[in-house]
Amino acid sequence: MKVLGLASYPVEAAATRYRLQQFVQPLAERGISLTVRPFMDSKLFAQVYRRESIASTALELMKSSAMRLRDVMKGRGADVIMIQREAMLLGPPLIEWMLVHALKRPMVLDLDDATYVSYTSPTYGRIGRALKWFSKTEDLIQWASVVTCGNRAIAEYVSSKGAQARIIPTVVDTEVFRPVQHRSSASLVLGWIGTHSTFPYLESIFPVLQELAQAHNFVLRIVGSGKDEVRIPGLKIENLPWSLECEVADFQSIDIGLYPIDASLYSGKWAAGKSGFKALQYMAVGIPYVATPVGASAEIGKAGVTHFCARDNHEWRASLAALIEDDELRARMGAAGRSHVIEHYGLPAQADKLAAALREAAGA
Repeated sequence: MKVLGLASYPVEAAATRYRLQQFVQPLAERGISLTVRPFMDSKLFAQVYRRESIASTALELMKSSAMRLRDVMKGRGADVIMIQREAMLLGPPLIEWMLVHALKRPMVLDLDDATYVSYTSPTYGRIGRALKWFSKTEDLIQWASVVTCGNRAIAEYVSSKGAQARIIPTVVDTEVFRPVQHRSSASLVLGWIGTHSTFPYLESIFPVLQELAQAHNFVLRIVGSGKDEVRIPGLKIENLPWSLECEVADFQSIDIGLYPIDASLYSGKWAAGKSGFKALQYMAVGIPYVATPVGASAEIGKAGVTHFCARDNHEWRASLAALIEDDELRARMGAAGRSHVIEHYGLPAQADKLAAALREAAGA
């Protein structure tokens, strides 16, 4: 069976990398050929959220839109079309309409985020909101034979629209994301890895980190903030750019993971649709973490065993202090998290689910 996978972003984006690209080989072993075609190339992705590059970004987006039309022709040779969020970053679902209604190809829609919830882009503001065409997700859900969902909240929304929802969490290959022996150091590393859009979540616990630094010796390692400089008085910060080549090593370099989610930002509905992927990455490399129990992060792992949950600043302070002060607790939680991911979130099992969803769509 041949599947054409269309994604908004290139492999540098986690959604494309972990929802499509990492399944190419596992699906091939199951008799399914998946070809992944991103809307943006790596160069455009690197500049698309930079305000100073808006003019050149607009030109490149027009070029990408023209190139996307070629993929419609490629769809003629596919048994199933798989759309990761949307075929194009902007505008109405024109490409999907041509594939489903003109070429009569069954479609699997993959939603790892609540893309049906609109928000205002921190880079493009109201203009970006208008061009984004948030209502397209509603159409895509209706047109899809099957919708693969990153978590239960998204699946419930999809089901409420009368569509066939299948939950496939975003996972990592535990043979790649592995624990390493941490070298002894004078300072523990509290770490966060994310993007410019999720960095405000980390900022929400800056007061807690500043207070902890008065009594404990640690380094805050931030990867992917999109900021040239990040400062918290009294705290040593390592502000690093994200890179594909260093992704696994960055997670492995952390002693305690941070996973704050401020539900007041973007909208509570958007936060509730988050897939909890960062929690799985922390656990896969065998490190404990503290998380805000919102969306899937409230359901992943075992609170008190693999991680701590923190609902307010008091709980954040207490949880982080406990992990900073107790080496054995960190080791025990990290090992429990690693075992939990291997047992419940293995890549082969998720590949079986995806293969079944694709075959279901082809049969429909």
